[in-house]
Amino acid sequence: MISQEMYELGSKRSVIREIFEFGKRRASEVGAENVYDFSLGNPNAPAPAAVKEALLALLNEEDSVAVHGYTSAQGDAEVRQAIADYLNGLYSTAYRADQLYMTVGAAASLSVSMKAVAEAGDEVIAFAPYFPEYKVFVEATGASLVVVPPKTDDFQIEFGAFERLITPKTKAVLVNTPNNPTGVVYSRETVDRLCALLKKKESEYGHAIYLITDEPYREIVYDDAEVPWFPSLYANTLVCYSYSKSLSVPGERIGYVLVPEEVEEAEKVYAAVCGAGRALGYVCAPSLFQKAIARCLGQTADLSVYRTNRDTLYRALGEYGFECVLPEGAFYLFVKALEADANAFCERAQRHDLLFVPGDGFGCPGYVRISYCVRPDTVRRSLPAFAKLAEEYRTAVK
Repeated sequence: MISQEMYELGSKRSVIREIFEFGKRRASEVGAENVYDFSLGNPNAPAPAAVKEALLALLNEEDSVAVHGYTSAQGDAEVRQAIADYLNGLYSTAYRADQLYMTVGAAASLSVSMKAVAEAGDEVIAFAPYFPEYKVFVEATGASLVVVPPKTDDFQIEFGAFERLITPKTKAVLVNTPNNPTGVVYSRETVDRLCALLKKKESEYGHAIYLITDEPYREIVYDDAEVPWFPSLYANTLVCYSYSKSLSVPGERIGYVLVPEEVEEAEKVYAAVCGAGRALGYVCAPSLFQKAIARCLGQTADLSVYRTNRDTLYRALGEYGFECVLPEGAFYLFVKALEADANAFCERAQRHDLLFVPGDGFGCPGYVRISYCVRPDTVRRSLPAFAKLAEEYRTAVK
């Protein structure tokens, strides 16, 4: 017999992927230009020239084994040191290569980190709305995901519920800011209160509570929003990063886990990260892209396109009667559906070839995620469809 749990995961795509696949089928029927696919967080901004230059240089200058051969299990030492040096320049820290573990994107960073610190009987807390795969990653460790309900007026943390849900079983807390799916950036007040509460609970329970930060959108912020460097505020922080969004290379699957030395028993935690990578089969992230990103540190795609898209959509949708908290980062709008059932709302939107993701899978029913990492002309051409959708609901109410 096969694993029924794995069969269930593998035989059915996530809702996000199902909608994305529907969009591809629909595009073959009516033309891609007539389908407004806001389903997937798939960056459309071109990768910076530095990425192509780095790849060409590596392929032309290096020998095949150096470029395509295995690196150390935790990643190429020179690459890890280059990243450490870059972070040290940003945050006035003293990180070393042996505190970084190169991964196959953010999913691997999160999976490895959770596997390293959590086991059966533990609990990991996430704040709704949250990326749906968190549940998969956590439950794969044998731990349970505990979800703090959303604070829908601003999508900051609902601290009353959070404090009630922390228990001696809490092993880790997941934080994603800028957030997927809301685009919200946690305020400094929220961050300070979060860290203070975790310190209090660590002292009360007598064990570490790890803060695992999911940071693929760190560079995508607007209006001078501040994204905190959590290790400077809370000792037991593991940083999970991906270059997918900042460099617009999501298909290349390259990122890292950082275990700062301030983490309790940091060497053991780092060894557990390495062990988790081994157990999950994530050793030796793609060597070519390890070396490429080391030559692109500090570079980003032209992220201004997302600001343009955000402003265009937010302004227009507000005029049409939609409700949404203004996102300060990432490339998502989390919009209140025009009926209680967000799935039904998404189905109605599909009749206008508008593809959204219902918020139920993010732990927030009644909302939909609109991913605006698309071409600006796609956003502009979609506006009449949004207007017609809103008008349908106004007419139905009358």
